[in-house]
Amino acid sequence: MDALEAVGEPELREALLFARDHERAVTADDLAESLGVHRNVARSRLERLAAAGLLETGYERRTGRSGPGAGRPAKTYAVAPSLDTIEFPARRYEELLGLLLGALPARGRAARLREVGVEFGGVLAKAAHLRPSAKPARAFESMCSAVRNLGYQAAVEHADERGAVITTPTCPLRPLVGAHPEAAEIDRGMWAGLAAHALRGAEVAEVTCETRDCMVDHASCRVIVRLNSKI
Repeated sequence: MDALEAVGEPELREALLFARDHERAVTADDLAESLGVHRNVARSRLERLAAAGLLETGYERRTGRSGPGAGRPAKTYAVAPSLDTIEFPARRYEELLGLLLGALPARGRAARLREVGVEFGGVLAKAAHLRPSAKPARAFESMCSAVRNLGYQAAVEHADERGAVITTPTCPLRPLVGAHPEAAEIDRGMWAGLAAHALRGAEVAEVTCETRDCMVDHASCRVIVRLNSKI
């Protein structure tokens, strides 16, 4: 089974969206409880998604205990980083956007791309019904929750009054940046736009992305958002 075949089945697509809606790896018990299905059914769906390369398996003790009597580690399923879009038929949007990038005048191109990204971030914020908060930590958590609700896994690694570090294996624009590194300016603008909508009164000073990781299939991207002074 490949990724396209997997997301073509409603039950597997539902399981994948469940995994992407969580900050940490999920278990068969988590999915079974959420969907009201037998644990074996949930495990079968997660295993099929793992076989398709959409999830990565691991083991983790969920009891918080260690040593004798702690029980067996639970098998976990985490969202797999990916550079590829899943679509049928292939619409080749990355190629189209690459041509549009090349058609823009070189002078002022970076600034314009970032402006487009900020506007796109606003579109995503509206689609996810993102509500602003006055507290940075809560705002960035809400921002990542909104991104997950759109089907893209994202989590806060760290957040304070100075900004935040976001990790995401499935950044909305990752396929575009992977195909056209110049599009990283759009990506930075998108995260700045999301942050501005999430944090009331926020002034985003800078967004940097470890785009090196965007080029590695099995690594998550880290997005660093820096704010101007204190809110």
